[in-house]
Amino acid sequence: MGEIRFRPLKEFAVPKGLVGGPFGSSLGKSDYTKLGVPVIRGQNLASSGYFLAQNFVFVSPQKADSELARNQAIPGDVVFTQRGTLGQVGIVPPGHYDRYVISQSQMRMRVDRDRANARYIYYCFRDQKMVSLILSRAISTGVPHINLGILGDLPIPDHELTTQIAIAEVLGALDDKIAVNDRIRATAVELCGARFSAVEASMMVRVGEVAEVFDGPHATPKKTDKGPWFLSISSLKNGFLDLAESAHLAEEDFPKWTRRVQPKSGDVLFSYETRLGDAALMPPRVRASLGRRMALLRTKSDGVSGALLLHAYLSAPFQEEIRKRTVHGATVDRIPLKEMPGWQIPLPAPEDRPKLSSVLDSLHASIIQTAHENRTLAELRDTLLPKLVSGQIRIKDAERAVEEVV
Repeated sequence: MGEIRFRPLKEFAVPKGLVGGPFGSSLGKSDYTKLGVPVIRGQNLASSGYFLAQNFVFVSPQKADSELARNQAIPGDVVFTQRGTLGQVGIVPPGHYDRYVISQSQMRMRVDRDRANARYIYYCFRDQKMVSLILSRAISTGVPHINLGILGDLPIPDHELTTQIAIAEVLGALDDKIAVNDRIRATAVELCGARFSAVEASMMVRVGEVAEVFDGPHATPKKTDKGPWFLSISSLKNGFLDLAESAHLAEEDFPKWTRRVQPKSGDVLFSYETRLGDAALMPPRVRASLGRRMALLRTKSDGVSGALLLHAYLSAPFQEEIRKRTVHGATVDRIPLKEMPGWQIPLPAPEDRPKLSSVLDSLHASIIQTAHENRTLAELRDTLLPKLVSGQIRIKDAERAVEEVV
């Protein structure tokens, strides 16, 4: 394979195609409206997938047309984080809105389609070497950030357009399969909630009657590239544990951080500070420590499985109980864990619990299976990505590897 040449990112953009967000007071919370033109913020640049098209704030069309006319993005544009979580990248998707405004913390690129493929540019910025390069070039004054000059000078491997498209298609096949699995998982979680809510005969019981409450560590270990998981509250995704949001700790440190409790399959993991109300089921065959601000419920009743306990936790009555019992602090809101065993939680009548537990367990088995498959797909994508972009592996060889798992 020949040596790959590099060109600065700005050479792959249309003229004046690199644009930053609005300055200073041009866009603030007072400008937000219930409807209108959506604003792209860092939370829309998902940690996995091309874009997270939800949780938008909006500005009026009049505001967008006047003061923010040059700070807009359209489907197909690539968006980068300027300050905040540097290294985030996303592609504005079709089919949602015909235009967007980028926030002060984002920058966008309009790709010259005769020179580059937008998804190829996206994948170049998903390469960890590129993320490291961005961090090394960041301006450290105040909040670490980059600017349009730094962004435009970042080196991009100058593959032929047909090769760029082929690379994007190989990696995109893996991301598309991950997205399908994500939709399957979300549907299964919703079905679990619906099955729990459909139970006609329910009763309120004390949490302590059916489960034990365990607190997690109150500090953070040194994080490592591999080893047992150190779970993060960011991994709690409305019933699903997303390990991609967690870190690792060293094997020799594991006993220290599991001294209070080691999570096991079927435990209900939840946050007692900041992300109150969210919870997830601990999957099998995962060695992990609870993270900071995390606790767990462990069922002690044969008729109440972990999945049943999880959806009781996520149910509307118990969420209301959490809201009523929340202690509002000066910095963060929290749940008083010591009081939780006395709280009331809804459960089916004892004779109905085993059947519903079985149904929910079966659904969560499929959720866990898709999560495991997604981790395998993501690992393959992250292995192939730098090799494809750098030309270290032939596209045909990468295609064969993808065909085996997709």
